[in-house]
Amino acid sequence: MATQTTPELEAPDDPANEQPLVSHLVELRNRMVRASLAVLVVFACLSPFMKQIFDFLSQPLMVALPQGVKLLATGVVAPFMVPLKVTLFVAFLIALPYVLYQMWAYIAPALYRREKRLALPILVSSICMFALGMAYCYFIVFRMVFQFIAGFSPDSVNFAPDIDSYFSFVLTMFVAFGLTFEVPIVVVVLNRVGFASYEKLVQVRPFVIVGAFVLAAIFTPPDVLSQLLLALPLVLLFQVGIWLVRFFGKSQEDIDEMKEKEDPEE
Repeated sequence: MATQTTPELEAPDDPANEQPLVSHLVELRNRMVRASLAVLVVFACLSPFMKQIFDFLSQPLMVALPQGVKLLATGVVAPFMVPLKVTLFVAFLIALPYVLYQMWAYIAPALYRREKRLALPILVSSICMFALGMAYCYFIVFRMVFQFIAGFSPDSVNFAPDIDSYFSFVLTMFVAFGLTFEVPIVVVVLNRVGFASYEKLVQVRPFVIVGAFVLAAIFTPPDVLSQLLLALPLVLLFQVGIWLVRFFGKSQEDIDEMKEKEDPEE
């Protein structure tokens, strides 16, 4: 009777077993290096214009300040570091499409064809909507909010914010409004992946309205105007997402059918 041999276990330190992981890590490193170099190249091109970039960023506040009043720099290196950080932030925004392309090139081979068709339009539209949210914040929100706040400043108070605090405030507002303008895309994606139908989105709409004002109270200054300027677009954009789902999204029957195909009964 022939004896049955037990196959030997593969050695955990076999280089052939580690090669797929190592190759993925090497590719990830290369993609990150390319993305970082793109940001640094853009930053190097913009560095001679650091003063002009910061002046452009502070222009909505300077319009609201009294004549002759300028921003304050309380730190010793703040007049250099703050414009540098602003320029680096702008360089990242300009290089963002290339950075996201590197991310896309890294994860694309692991996606199915259907996922690729969905991911690429989402990527492009997300960049456009985030930029639109920042433009809305800069050209509309900042001008209205700063005029509103300056109007309430007493005559005995010298309203001259610190440049470091101003940059932190601007960055927070840019991120808040940029993410707010992503709401229609998020709603459509939730529908396409089968998480939310049109009927469910309509049901949660009252909770979204309440949540919009809660988020606006957290991320904006404690005044009614700035909170309304964030909460109302969020609610309106969520409604836009519902309309898109109604006309172009999946119905509840389609979602149920998709789930049945993914989880067939045994």
